[in-house]
Amino acid sequence: MAWFTDRHYFLLAVTFYGLSTIYSVFLWRKGFRRDEWVNYILLAGGVAFHTLAMARRGMTLQSCPVNNLYEATTFLLWALGLASLVYALMPRFKFICAFAAPVLFTIGIFALMPSLDPPRGPKPEFSGALRSLHAATILQSYGAFGLAAVAATMFLMQQHDLKFHKIRAVLSLLPSIQRLEIIATRLVLVGFVLLTIGLVAGQQLPRKAGAPYFSDAKVIWSALLWLVYLEALVARRFFGRSPRRFAAGVIAAFLFLLLTFWFTNLLSALHHP
Repeated sequence: MAWFTDRHYFLLAVTFYGLSTIYSVFLWRKGFRRDEWVNYILLAGGVAFHTLAMARRGMTLQSCPVNNLYEATTFLLWALGLASLVYALMPRFKFICAFAAPVLFTIGIFALMPSLDPPRGPKPEFSGALRSLHAATILQSYGAFGLAAVAATMFLMQQHDLKFHKIRAVLSLLPSIQRLEIIATRLVLVGFVLLTIGLVAGQQLPRKAGAPYFSDAKVIWSALLWLVYLEALVARRFFGRSPRRFAAGVIAAFLFLLLTFWFTNLLSALHHP
């Protein structure tokens, strides 16, 4: 139907994320000792509608749909949701959907605010291979950092249960804390590499003649984020930072990303010429 726009598809996706979040509450209360295929199907339905929304918007723009805050946010959420589904296919990682769903639902509700998706001009903001590479890798790095924060949260939960000898730690379907630590570290590394590529490719964004690339508010913010994750990786690998402190730092870094992404994007002259 002609009136069924990409935003309607995204609204359906957020609805499925909400249903998955509600079901996740029951999984948390049962200590993840129940079959989680229902939750996986709900999240997969959300990602399917989310993909339709992005595809419809992309066909309209004839380019990667990352031209404003709404589109950037939905791209970020899509990357996180898709990555969650891939990991959840592994028997020991089906539970990851129960942690990703609340993140997708909460940010999805925020993304539906009309002010984030103002009427666009006749020409998309990003064009060209390097500019599309910048948008794709930056947003995929955010998805990797989000999954790393999810794994870090599960690590802290498992460590807390083991420390206080809770039976839930034995019966839970969560993987071992050693495996969670490895997963969180590798996801941070993947996100860091993607962020590095995105920052380099971002130099092709259109800007005023003579305006330094690294003087833009969003670029400064991204460089700060790059340094935060670099410090976490180096401290863990070479200076023996404890897994608990590393996990807490990964969670704090992603919360910082979520809370400041929108503000710096609005201040950016590169993203709002």
